[in-house]
Amino acid sequence: MNLSNLQRVKICGITHPEQAQAIARCGATTLGFICVPASPRFVSTEQIAEMTAAVRSIESDIQRSIEFIGVFANADIDTMTATALVGGLTGIQLHGDESPDDCKTLRTVLPELELIKAFRIRVASDLEATTFAPYTETIDTFLLDAYHPDQLGGTGQTLDWDALEAFTPSKPWFLAGGLKPANVREALTRLHPTGIDVSSGVERSPGDKDLQQVEQLFQMLH
Repeated sequence: MNLSNLQRVKICGITHPEQAQAIARCGATTLGFICVPASPRFVSTEQIAEMTAAVRSIESDIQRSIEFIGVFANADIDTMTATALVGGLTGIQLHGDESPDDCKTLRTVLPELELIKAFRIRVASDLEATTFAPYTETIDTFLLDAYHPDQLGGTGQTLDWDALEAFTPSKPWFLAGGLKPANVREALTRLHPTGIDVSSGVERSPGDKDLQQVEQLFQMLH
């Protein structure tokens, strides 16, 4: 397994402060919070602030800083800005149909935050350079997730890893979509993402993380 490219492990869909702390202690570099009201993992700005504060209170113990990403889909700029500032986010993930112009506007308003654009891959042609090129100037990081007709993420469905083997984007990228302790080694043997994004693969139920599975995931990465 080649972990030379793997710099980030993002656990997404966290809803409880004590689980956020435990996941940070396990080794996560990045925690994701769902800001899409229709999602079963949705958390309010106040809940996000509570979780980011809880994790920041232990950063000296774990001797590193954690990144905090708010996941939005087709949200308005004011909502994202307020959530970022009040919630203590370090980045925003756009998981909807946001255009390159939408991303440029957000970059202007929040120049210091990391911007991640998620792409839900339905067919192999979605991986062509033309899909990503319009976003390259503005976005810091790409994220590839499995397409689902009714859900934006956390579906447990994996991408077509065969099609991804030749994927070499111009930006750092997260691999998402159905990753779990049982398959993460195979994924990272075949693919070379900068980071992985795991949600349903380490859950008892949506938003309730199974810390034993989180620990198993990190054991698989060593």
